[in-house]
Amino acid sequence: MILTQEQQAILDGSKGETMAKVMKTLVLYGDAFEAEKLVPITSKYNHLVTSFGLKVMSPVYDLMQKILDAGVASGQKFSVDPRPLDKNVPANFLQNLIFNKFMYSKQDFYEGQLKELGLLDDKAFTCACYMDEVGNKPQRGEVLSWAESSAVVYANSVLGARCNRNSGIIDIMGSIVGYVPYFGLLTDEGRRASWVVRIETTKKPEAQLLGSAIGMKVMEDVPYIVGLDKWLGTELDDAACTYLKDFGAATASNGAVGLYHIENLTPEAKDFGKELITEGAREYVIDDAELERVKASYPVIWKNPDASPKLCFMGCPHMSLEQLKSWTDKVETGLKESGNKKVVIPTVFTAAPKVLEAFNKTEYSERLKKCGVITSYICPLMYMNNPLCKTMPVITSSNKLRTYTSAKYMTDDEILTAITKGGK
Repeated sequence: MILTQEQQAILDGSKGETMAKVMKTLVLYGDAFEAEKLVPITSKYNHLVTSFGLKVMSPVYDLMQKILDAGVASGQKFSVDPRPLDKNVPANFLQNLIFNKFMYSKQDFYEGQLKELGLLDDKAFTCACYMDEVGNKPQRGEVLSWAESSAVVYANSVLGARCNRNSGIIDIMGSIVGYVPYFGLLTDEGRRASWVVRIETTKKPEAQLLGSAIGMKVMEDVPYIVGLDKWLGTELDDAACTYLKDFGAATASNGAVGLYHIENLTPEAKDFGKELITEGAREYVIDDAELERVKASYPVIWKNPDASPKLCFMGCPHMSLEQLKSWTDKVETGLKESGNKKVVIPTVFTAAPKVLEAFNKTEYSERLKKCGVITSYICPLMYMNNPLCKTMPVITSSNKLRTYTSAKYMTDDEILTAITKGGK
């Protein structure tokens, strides 16, 4: 890797031993991926993936403290992934005991470190930091140092920013020193598509299911998707962006996609079209039968696969304001049709604190409360990491939550039926 004089000086200790170690970390990281150089981070804010105060993460707290003690602040303010705890989310005595006394006992301490390091504010906890209400939406072409997979794929694909799928802690290292290694999705060549995915469904495909199918097929490669604009249109309006939020999260968690292009819709696909496709690109056709095959392949790993659901989580990634409103309408309609006044399964909709603030200012908020739905800012995945939750039959329409926990995947329509009418 070729460093500038300034970068080499930092590596040699011109800004102190701690900064030199941070620079060395990024250089070694870049060397591992054969990066030719380091390039400046150009986004206004950063985003960190590590938000949870797990007791076992003591090396992280020690590292953060060394950085703070050395007076090495983040070069950027930052948002961070969701908090793991919320007393309003249903949990029994033993679950709460494990959450508070064993799993996340360092939460307050770690949040103190984050604030000292450069946390945007007390409400900047969300995996969907790019929401307008949150205020951390990068611009096209900006270079980022993010690690949260669902945010990285959204920033690259929908916003046209540039960011690799970094690991946790690497994200803050880049922010501290102000540089990231230049390779992969930061380069023009690395953003070209080696897969052409053709959508030939007879109806709008479920976002999370389609993303799962593509992620499992292309893995870490870049897909160029043809035919999805038939269902989403050619403008990135609220509905399209909400769809792509969930779609992208599934590609990133069920595979390792960091960037996708959708013909006639996403920024680079609109500008360059099929020029983005590499020679010899492989092809994958998705029709109704293929989506059914993918869905049928998901294992149900509940202790009792035939159990009735005890909890429903929606919002992994966090729900948008548009989703909260549209789901309020759906739940009300479902309850009216079933003759029920409230949801028949404890149901939690999760969203960013500032999105929830905006939602609470609308008439939809009281309507949703009357339906018995709980809104929360937590990370459902962190909740489900409680070992006691493994025996708990939880349903979700999030393919990310299904992948990383024991939650069972159901389509949006199936979820709506389950929570308003009952069913498995």
